[in-house]
Amino acid sequence: MQLRSIFFFLLFFLSLSIQAQEKPAKIYTFKIDKDIDPAMNRRVKIALEEAVNQKATLIIIEMDTYGGAVTDADDIRTMILESEIPVYVFINKDAASAGALISIASDSIYMAPGASIGAATVVNGADGAAAPDKYQSYMRSMMRSTAEATGRDPKIAEGMVDEKIEIEGISESGSVITLSVSEAIKYGFCEGEFNSIDEILEAQNLQEAAVIAYEEDAIDKIIAFFLSPAISGVLILIIIGGIYFELQTPGVGFPILASVVATLLYFIPYYLNGLAENWEILIFIVGIVLLAVELFVIPGFGVFGVLGVIFILGGLVLGMLPNQNFNFDFVPASQLFAALLTVILAALASVGLVFWLTPKVNQWGAFRTITLASTQERSEGYTSSFYSNSLLGKVGIVHSRLRPSGRVEIEGEIYDASSRGDFIDQGEKIIVVSTEGTSLKVKKLEA
Repeated sequence: MQLRSIFFFLLFFLSLSIQAQEKPAKIYTFKIDKDIDPAMNRRVKIALEEAVNQKATLIIIEMDTYGGAVTDADDIRTMILESEIPVYVFINKDAASAGALISIASDSIYMAPGASIGAATVVNGADGAAAPDKYQSYMRSMMRSTAEATGRDPKIAEGMVDEKIEIEGISESGSVITLSVSEAIKYGFCEGEFNSIDEILEAQNLQEAAVIAYEEDAIDKIIAFFLSPAISGVLILIIIGGIYFELQTPGVGFPILASVVATLLYFIPYYLNGLAENWEILIFIVGIVLLAVELFVIPGFGVFGVLGVIFILGGLVLGMLPNQNFNFDFVPASQLFAALLTVILAALASVGLVFWLTPKVNQWGAFRTITLASTQERSEGYTSSFYSNSLLGKVGIVHSRLRPSGRVEIEGEIYDASSRGDFIDQGEKIIVVSTEGTSLKVKKLEA
């Protein structure tokens, strides 16, 4: 009886094991088909996490890239090396530079006809020239260690970076290694030549497997929308215009609210994509503070004002670029130019819009409900004068700084006064230009 029970238990566990083996495979696929940058880094991270959540049994990356940022490539290859799910790479056309490093990190590499892998020399983003040797050394070490970890020839991997490495029958001194499909198969950097992922699955007897392709979710689509240079330019226009109109009509609230919302919509997508760093956002905030100090504390428009504008525009530009602490060596010249052009054009457009809208704002019905847009002329019977007309044209000096309100001294008497928006320092000479209202209206007396 006891032997019979043991037999049934063994039979039960054997049936469970067979069922587990017969469980259909689940393949998760996504593409690396753009430059390797923080945005691609984020895409790969999300895709690999989703593959785990989907309980995939295999991950296949369709590769077609000329490379990109070394730091992001390092992050991606580390994620692939540490993946508990096997990762295959299908090189659909090119796996150059950072793309070669990522491919070598995979468990298996497959290539389409005419594809290539290699040419991993680190170059500057500005002119495409080879970067200093310290960067080449770092890339060589990553290529070597990655090839060792995945059972590929580390010397060939290094030769994809260093043109000085000479391997008999493969490369000569003076040129880096780039392998064609047949060469990659010959030297162990490719498991086979296929036209598509479907052919790879068929060769692996996985044609019945469930294939799940990575799709951008709603958040990713929204982020991509706001990362568009055109949208970024509009947001910059709103940011600068909102700040200006709030300073012109303090207390209204709507312009600064629009500016704050536009700032959030500008920086958050770049921050989530790994482009905008905390210190770059801080530069923008410091610029706002410096501009406020210039306008409300220090009269005129001097060093603080200029620095404020530079910091604001600088923060907006830096937030768009994948620089490493002001190091732009690996930022493509086209990307740098696009960021500068977007910010400068948006800033100029906002200035032009401000000058065009300012005289029109008070004519808008909606704006009249929150501002006093009308004037009360003396000819219409309105008078509110606390001072004699004899003070009109009198010359005096500033008793306490006008910001733009303060006090002036005229013929030994102290009067409340205000300028027409100008800041006038204590001791400066002024002339009375109007006696209407509860304070004298004055302006600086020009020499």
